Amino acid sequence: MTDYSTIDFSPLIEASADEVVTESFVRDVALPSGGSLALITLDNGRDHTRPNTLGPRTLQALSDVLDAQRARAAAGEIRAVGITGKPFIFAAGADLSKVSTLASEENARLMAQYGHYVLGKLGKLGVPSFAFVNGLALGGAMEIALNSDYRTLDASAAALAFPEVFLGIIPGWGGATIVPNLIGIEKALEIIVSNPLKNNRMLKPKQAYELGLFDAMFGSASFLEQSVAWADGVLTGAVKVERPHVPGKLERLTKWPVAIKIARDQLRERIGSAAKAPYVALDLLSAAKDGDIERGFEREDEALAQLIPGDQFAASIYAFDLVQKRAKRPAGAPDRDLAKPVRKVGVIGAGLMAGQFALLFARKLRVPVIITDLDQARVDKGLAYINGEIDKMQEKGRLSADDANQVRALVSGTTDKALYADCDWVIEAVFEETAVKQQVFAEIEPIIAEDAVIATNTSSLSVEEIGAKLAHPERLVGFHFFNPVAIMPLIEVVKTPATDDASLATAMQVAKKLGKSAVITADRPGFVVNRLLAKFMGEAARALDEGTPLPVVERAFAPIGLPMGPFELIDLVGWKVAAHVQDTMVRHFPDRFYASENLHRLAEVDGPLAKNKAGKVEDLSKAGRKAVTVGKTAVTEEEILRRAEDTMAEEIRIMLDEGVVAAAEDIDLCMILGAGWPFQAGGITPYLDRSGASERAVGAKFHDPAIAGAR
Repeated sequence: MTDYSTIDFSPLIEASADEVVTESFVRDVALPSGGSLALITLDNGRDHTRPNTLGPRTLQALSDVLDAQRARAAAGEIRAVGITGKPFIFAAGADLSKVSTLASEENARLMAQYGHYVLGKLGKLGVPSFAFVNGLALGGAMEIALNSDYRTLDASAAALAFPEVFLGIIPGWGGATIVPNLIGIEKALEIIVSNPLKNNRMLKPKQAYELGLFDAMFGSASFLEQSVAWADGVLTGAVKVERPHVPGKLERLTKWPVAIKIARDQLRERIGSAAKAPYVALDLLSAAKDGDIERGFEREDEALAQLIPGDQFAASIYAFDLVQKRAKRPAGAPDRDLAKPVRKVGVIGAGLMAGQFALLFARKLRVPVIITDLDQARVDKGLAYINGEIDKMQEKGRLSADDANQVRALVSGTTDKALYADCDWVIEAVFEETAVKQQVFAEIEPIIAEDAVIATNTSSLSVEEIGAKLAHPERLVGFHFFNPVAIMPLIEVVKTPATDDASLATAMQVAKKLGKSAVITADRPGFVVNRLLAKFMGEAARALDEGTPLPVVERAFAPIGLPMGPFELIDLVGWKVAAHVQDTMVRHFPDRFYASENLHRLAEVDGPLAKNKAGKVEDLSKAGRKAVTVGKTAVTEEEILRRAEDTMAEEIRIMLDEGVVAAAEDIDLCMILGAGWPFQAGGITPYLDRSGASERAVGAKFHDPAIAGAR
């Protein structure tokens, strides 16, 4: 077995001179039964603007403190050691800015081994160790708790998770080994593999406690005091700690391999085989059934040594930085102080999309929302949908009874458009046709105040053209949601040449309050996401038209690692919507976008695709095959992917030259948040750089080679 104490970790320390160190402060806390508990508090001294992180120098500081406590324990000065965090934050895991600079295999292995070495000391102090998790705890922070002998949890902790697989790595400081041996394989698969792949789903404190990750949970008002008292009970024997979730021999022999096989099959169905980290995590979890913790740590060391230097981790960190940093500081956004207050919202329409809008505005802004339509029957149907969705959220615990009643009371419906008069924000959700949108705005504009903001949810039409007949086109913005509205995190905020800063600032603030990330785009057809998806889907349609079997077309895009193939995506978006977007792009750029009559034919078919029990697309259905007319010049998967990559690279270069967005990073952000572009592929522009498409199509990479290599 590896003796971590003999390893020279100085190269890591020397490479981290600029680390924001999270210090380990120690104070003795008197125990009710007598004696002291040495309480370590993790604190980087940055208030709440930056959470505690665990870089090499932070680990070094913790290591020194733990060594000192071990000596004190041996001298009989303390009865236990506890570790907690600064207010509301335990730690946000490893300092990814440091991990991502450790590009070599040897440095990556050292980082894994150093974590195991330092955190492993928590179980070798000579006295019991307790982790008092008082707030946010992600990745390495959870592993601090796991390496401690006992664990308590604040019932109001903001978020708990093992997000590593989401970032192209694995829980490598004990998580992949300890978790399955603590709570069983099925639960371990859920929190280590499944949750990260569900947009990095977090655990709520109650969930984490019930899963068996923690031994006790207390309220936040006196969390630390109760934790210390509980620890004292453990020391005196008054508190018996039971861990009923620990797997027995029967589970290890029978359920364990079955669970791994099912999870592996489900992964292949859901995400294909492009992403490496989920499968490495599965291998580690599978091997953990031997119960050999030290051997498990060695397996984690080797896994991180392979994953950290790889392209997928670098790409994931690039994507993570975009979502965590650039999305919060949108390029081109006016001063937020220019934003107008929004005290009432009007939604034009009462269909499905309008209902989703109304519900989101009422839930997030907590202001009155009014919907209208052509007749009362449509309005009533829209209100029934909204109330039904509120009922579902209440049943699932996503809304309390009081919140549900408040949201219901905020949404009303009518056919009387005069009730829009006091709205500060009006958004349309009507048929995707310029004349229709112009008509509804013509009816609304004379009613609303002159400074009210008007928003259109068009997916590909010209916002300027939609507002051509407005008396005040300066207050019109595009506000393009993605479906499903409540889940998809992106809003494309479209600025026309006439849009003033106050309206744009209002749109950006509204998006923020809705919990969305907003990217400002110029008023060009398809904006960002649909423009590139039209390229993506157009190449898929072209290959089908040429005579390529649909399964071949779907598989062609697998190397990217997208959550679904092009025809599965079209089926989700809606065939008529996809055909409309394609037609819009072809109308504006007939020389660059592909028009497929087969898309329109399939849009008229009820169930054009044959799917398996898991809902994955297998082929055209019988009706779908009858509807299409195809050629006899099938192309290979490699050719399809190459054509798609090259045409997207060409289009992105044109978009940047046109100033559709401020930079390539904004296109990447849009595709990650609006099209599900996978984290392990990074943004679309680094992916196209790595695949060679940038140089093949436009003669240069989108990113400087040194930067692209780091990414």
